[in-house]
Amino acid sequence: VQLQASGGGLVQAGGSLRLSCAASGRAFSSSAMGWFRQAPGKEREFVAAISWSGSNMDYAGSVKGRFTISRDNAKNTVFLQMNNLKPEDTAVYYCAAGVLRQNLSRGKVDYWGQGTLVTVSS
Repeated sequence: VQLQASGGGLVQAGGSLRLSCAASGRAFSSSAMGWFRQAPGKEREFVAAISWSGSNMDYAGSVKGRFTISRDNAKNTVFLQMNNLKPEDTAVYYCAAGVLRQNLSRGKVDYWGQGTLVTVSS
C-alpha cells in the first residue's frame, strides 16, 4: 500500500481543515487506516484510526469531539476532518495503514505515507 497525504495548510485557531490520504494497492479496502502527527520537538503520536469497513473508529483524547476520520473505499481514500483547531494541533500529519484498527491505535503501523504540515495560528 502506498499512501499520499494532502490538505495541510495554515489556518487560524477555531478554523477547520480536511486532510486526505489517497492509497494505491489492492489491500486498501481490507486495511485499517489511521492518522498520526508529530509536532516540533515531540514524538509522533496517534490521532485517529478507522476499521477497514469504516464502522469503527478510535481517537486520541486530545482530538475527540473535534476530529472525524472517515474513508471511501471506492476511491481508496481516507479523510481527517479537523474542526475547532487549536495551536497545539500544529504538526506534520501522517497517514498510516495496518492490519487492525486496534494495532494502529497502539502505534503498530505497516505502511506510512509522507506527511502534510498543519499550522494553526493563535
